[in-house]
Amino acid sequence: MELGKQCYLFRSKIGEGSFSAVWRAQQRPSGEDVAVKQVFLSKLNPHLKASLDCEINFLSSVNHPNIIRLLHFFQDDGCVYLVLEFCAGGNLSSYIQTHGRVQQQTARKFMQQLGSGLKVLHSHGIIHRDLKPENILLSSHDGDAVLKIADFGLSRTVRPGEYAETVCGSPLYMAPEVLRFQRYDYKADMWSVGAILFELLNGYPPFNGRNNVQVLKNIRSCTCLPFSQLILSGLDPDCLDICSRLLCLNPVERLSFDEFYWHSFLQRKLVGR
Repeated sequence: MELGKQCYLFRSKIGEGSFSAVWRAQQRPSGEDVAVKQVFLSKLNPHLKASLDCEINFLSSVNHPNIIRLLHFFQDDGCVYLVLEFCAGGNLSSYIQTHGRVQQQTARKFMQQLGSGLKVLHSHGIIHRDLKPENILLSSHDGDAVLKIADFGLSRTVRPGEYAETVCGSPLYMAPEVLRFQRYDYKADMWSVGAILFELLNGYPPFNGRNNVQVLKNIRSCTCLPFSQLILSGLDPDCLDICSRLLCLNPVERLSFDEFYWHSFLQRKLVGR
């Protein structure tokens, strides 16, 4: 029997975007907590419709601990509903707001898990295009919470040698080449990873601004990353290196996925830090 909207009890809205909403719900009759992403088809342009197809196809084909799990999807009342595993720990943005900047060992653990999830995306030729703390979920509030990449609503497949051109994402985490309306590839995601690592270490994003133009101006005028002086002297050199090379203005010189994944900061233990 096909599961539809009547099989879920919608409890509360936990997120909302310009073309979708996310609900906390319970599956009937099991009572299992799930997250339901409701996508309004009437609000999707052709690019967003293609991204929705990419999201469903990708999530339907993978089962990985660091990628949000798609349990079921269906269409009803002009909407597509994606039934996803519920992550009780909330998102990484809330985690940072609650805990402030984190220790390097914690940042390293999160980066290892993020890298593990991104490896799957990379193997499928998918760029996420909206990596940010709000789109990274935690399985629980426990110290051993598992990080999960979520919200693939802007994702798309890019084959080797191809580029994307659509400007999308969140300005504070968008790569400069995207902000400059230039074509881009998966290296745009690597910039976002660097911005997330910086925020984990400092408690705030690396480059601020009220709009895209201001953010880009601040990126281009920066001669060195604006690390808090309180933590700079205590940073492991490898930690500083990986963050600096991810947040490299020129995408050609920016760390590739493999260089990030195998970087010594993620591969070795930080002694006494």
